Amino acid sequence: MTILAYGDRSLLIEAGTTEDAIGWTVAINKASLPGVVDVVPGARTVLVTADGPGRTGPLRAALERLTPTPEDARRDGTTVDLPVIYDGPDLDDIARLTGLSAEEVVAAHTGTAWQVAFGGFAPGFAYLIGGDTRLQVPRRDEARTKVPTGAVGLAGEFSGIYPRQSPGGWQLLGHTDLPMWDADRDPPALLQPGTLVRFRSVDS
Repeated sequence: MTILAYGDRSLLIEAGTTEDAIGWTVAINKASLPGVVDVVPGARTVLVTADGPGRTGPLRAALERLTPTPEDARRDGTTVDLPVIYDGPDLDDIARLTGLSAEEVVAAHTGTAWQVAFGGFAPGFAYLIGGDTRLQVPRRDEARTKVPTGAVGLAGEFSGIYPRQSPGGWQLLGHTDLPMWDADRDPPALLQPGTLVRFRSVDS
């Protein structure tokens, strides 16, 4: 782990792995460190922002005293049950790429708990890791100009849910009606870093 200065009021933690970044994010949020106004996880980094210049020295010292682990993050205790209709336009392609049947793809996607690593791309879009390794498929060769709200997709090691209609190149295996983003909810994003997600197959 390396902590780097990032401007006059932020520190960037280079965590090494996505799992380590989750552990750091959850540990920092739980610690409620004085002066911290924002914690932004990435694939292998965590950006921690203080409430003003000159605060990064004490903040660095506080971070160096933390010893987070991925296991700590998994004990966060928050689990979201996410119903999915597995009718995605790329389901057969995913089956072909993985060597599984469509039914086996669904079983693999629902059979393992995923974990929110970080958010990005659009408000409410969460990158989920930790699923069945057989489901690691490449992005589509050609992105779609319109992916519908609630589409559930796969790309590389990640699964994710599109919170609103947008362009996208992920392989789509189904959709959910559960809102990922609600400005009237606190917090607005349903899926927060460290949260466990269990996909559940439904008919409608």
